[in-house]
Amino acid sequence: MEPARNRAEFTVEQPRRDRADRTRLIGREREFRMLDRLLARLDGGHGESLVVRGEPGIGKTALLEAVRSAPGPRVLEASGVEFETDFAFAALHQLCVPMLSGIDRLPQPQSAALGAAFGLSVGGVPDPFRVGLAVLSLLSETATKRPLLCVVDDAQWLDRASAQALAFAARRLREEPVAFVFAMREESDRRELSGLRELPLSGLTEEDARRLLATRVRAPLDGPVRDRIIAEARGNPLALLELPRTADLAGGFAPPDTTTTSDRIEAGFRARLCELSADTRMLVLAAAAEPTGNPLLLWRAAQALGIDIRATAPAEDAELLSVGTWVRFRHPLVRSGVYRSASAEDRRTVHGALARATDDRTDPDRRAWHRALAATGPDEDLAEALERTAERARARGGIAAAAAFLAEAARLTPDPGRRADRALAAANAKRDVGAVDVASDLVAAAEAGPPDAARQVAAETLRARIAFDTRRNRAAVAKLLRAARHTVGLDPAAAREMFLETLAAAVFVGRFADRPSALDVAEAARALPPAPEPARALDVLVDGLGVQVEKGFPAAATQLRRAVDAYVRSETDEHGTGELWIACSAAMDLWDGPSWQVLAERQVRLSRSGGALPVLPVALSYRALAHIHTGEFDDAWALVDEAYAIAAEVGVPGLVYVDVTLAAWRGDEQRTLHLVELALPDAIEHGEGRLVTALEFARAVLYNGLGRYEAALEAIRVPADLDEMGFLTCIPTEFVEAAVRAGRADLAAPVLERLAEVTRAAGTDWALGAERCARALLADGPAADDLYREAITRLDRTDAGVHAARARLLYGEWLRRQGHRVEARTHLQAAHEALASIGARAFAARAAGELAATGEHARKRTGDTPTRLTAQEFQIAKLVATGATSKEIGAQLFLSPRTIDAHLRNIFRKLGITSRRQLRDRRFAV
Repeated sequence: MEPARNRAEFTVEQPRRDRADRTRLIGREREFRMLDRLLARLDGGHGESLVVRGEPGIGKTALLEAVRSAPGPRVLEASGVEFETDFAFAALHQLCVPMLSGIDRLPQPQSAALGAAFGLSVGGVPDPFRVGLAVLSLLSETATKRPLLCVVDDAQWLDRASAQALAFAARRLREEPVAFVFAMREESDRRELSGLRELPLSGLTEEDARRLLATRVRAPLDGPVRDRIIAEARGNPLALLELPRTADLAGGFAPPDTTTTSDRIEAGFRARLCELSADTRMLVLAAAAEPTGNPLLLWRAAQALGIDIRATAPAEDAELLSVGTWVRFRHPLVRSGVYRSASAEDRRTVHGALARATDDRTDPDRRAWHRALAATGPDEDLAEALERTAERARARGGIAAAAAFLAEAARLTPDPGRRADRALAAANAKRDVGAVDVASDLVAAAEAGPPDAARQVAAETLRARIAFDTRRNRAAVAKLLRAARHTVGLDPAAAREMFLETLAAAVFVGRFADRPSALDVAEAARALPPAPEPARALDVLVDGLGVQVEKGFPAAATQLRRAVDAYVRSETDEHGTGELWIACSAAMDLWDGPSWQVLAERQVRLSRSGGALPVLPVALSYRALAHIHTGEFDDAWALVDEAYAIAAEVGVPGLVYVDVTLAAWRGDEQRTLHLVELALPDAIEHGEGRLVTALEFARAVLYNGLGRYEAALEAIRVPADLDEMGFLTCIPTEFVEAAVRAGRADLAAPVLERLAEVTRAAGTDWALGAERCARALLADGPAADDLYREAITRLDRTDAGVHAARARLLYGEWLRRQGHRVEARTHLQAAHEALASIGARAFAARAAGELAATGEHARKRTGDTPTRLTAQEFQIAKLVATGATSKEIGAQLFLSPRTIDAHLRNIFRKLGITSRRQLRDRRFAV
């Protein structure tokens, strides 16, 4: 439905404005200046997004009406509708209808996603963010001929999928001749639009309120009456226009009204409705219940009701609605007031008429929905129709709509067993959209059905997942474990998947999971029947992780090796990202850098190609950790920066553990400690033990780099005793260095022996090189010398660049202390150059200090001084250097090709080059 426009809203005639031939709203000069700046930028080929926010009646729609009249841009319109919040992509479809002919010109994945979202083609479930990228491309393509102005009214009622897609596009328009203006109620928490520039609308001043009131009431008013109307309106323009209709203009002696402005305005509309005939009221109710605003539907519904369509005329005369090309209400408060004030019987009557008026071939979903709201009791045929509607909605990505349809289907199902099954399906869908309270109620309804073992276990599993969603603590892990155990007898394959999920939850909780701990989960997983042959990679991984937790890494190394190899060799993209990050963690524990990088890169690729933005920050974080391992700090920061931006956009927590790790390796004390201070209290409060360990490790790296070994030892004491998955390659080595340099070799020795067991089982050059280096710290004389040399030789054969450089630093420090200054200088110079080029500033400074102690100064780096690019520019430059086109890069980074080209111009300017080819020979730094 198009926006409900307030055509008579608070205007007085003014001279023609520079920007447009339109009337100026009283008291909105500041707002018009902001809108004029937006339109001027649009004229110049640059986009901008603005959210106009305010209470009902404050003038949002009137401002949109004014900006629509601006000459120059082509205007596209959409509006959120209260009754369509569960219909995926409903509002987006309104906006895109005039551009649909351009879908075929989009890249195939984008055109497929948009086609599936709008029901134009059959395909997989479209991700809202891939749809958003398609919308961005469609807008960019359409705007090549003429600038676009996208106006979205009542954004508080946008369906979630539309809000995500529109916000995604709106954030990426700075280099496009496309502007967005959203209007949204003040109290609305439309998280998808957070971060966009806002234009808050406040009430009019008393002077402006008097001017506006004078436009409504021409006759002289008693001073007390006028003052009371102005006081009650509280600067709300719509109230100033509507209250005189119901106010006591003669005396003003009524008691003070304590209701809200919105309530009083809505009450005024209802009072106007009550003065109309029963037929007119019924047609207005039908219009309120039919959110598309299609007058043909209203006329057909009128016929079904046996009412002459001309009965709408009195409602139009009363300025409640207008019927033309579209059915438009005077204000959204009219629609809501009409619908809420109607009796349940009248609502069912109009929904029944609308169901009969809706074509089952072109709009079966809406017809089924009207039938459901018209139903008076159980109806299996209708329940089945709603179930089919839910399947179609889910296929379009309408999870919220599917959940609503399934809940209605459950309510209308006469058979108790089928009702319970449908309630459980609805509960799963409700959980998927974050409605956990409603999901819990539906689970209870499912559990109240006839006894059924499979359903009871499924309900228990869903309750456990909801518990972990709500609070990730040991109690939630216990519920997951119980559900996993109960799944074994019903579906062994699903049980293994459930145990992997439960084990991941226990690892996440970490030190805070006293009982059940990861050990309890592992013991239960180990008791599972053998997986059928050929075993899935997931089956091998579950078995290996169970052994690791129960008996330690050395006992599990062979099975974990098989699992990781299976994932690396796998040619399918069907592994979930949850599987992949656990497999990635296993590769890290195996000291297998190449497999770690392959699996981390695959996570990123799958998340990007699938448009799966909610899981992309996790994938980017694992890839960034791999870059830190290889000493590619700039690449790591580019991914961390992107992960933060995506996390903020999709509303998932930012993944601070990679940011703090990178800051520590860079020797950035201020940022590292700031991030620890921010994240540690929340991690403890929410029971995120894994994050606590990551923060403690980061502090240890920082303090070892700064040479403050006692502080490093104190930071890493607790995690050194935990032996947590994913930290086997970093915690022990950091602890040994800190302990030995702090004069506590007695603490280092037992940790070294545990490290040796792990590295022997892993058997890679990285593992054995790290172990030799740690052992050298505790050795003396020729034995230490041999160990350092072997460590460096082994590490040089790996991709662990940062660790090889640190091994040279430790060896150079040892040589200096042994009096071998000349040889020490060679290794310290090499360590300094490597660490400085990587960006490990604290460790590089440590090497420079040691060199100074030998009587030598660290050589300054030669060559061009790196130019400082932003993280995003750095990432684009790297991709361009590989030969990727702007369109290909845009698809990877969720940006339009025009935006990529704009960034590229900045990159060329900063680097002093003129072509893409020249990027291939450049070094660039963030």
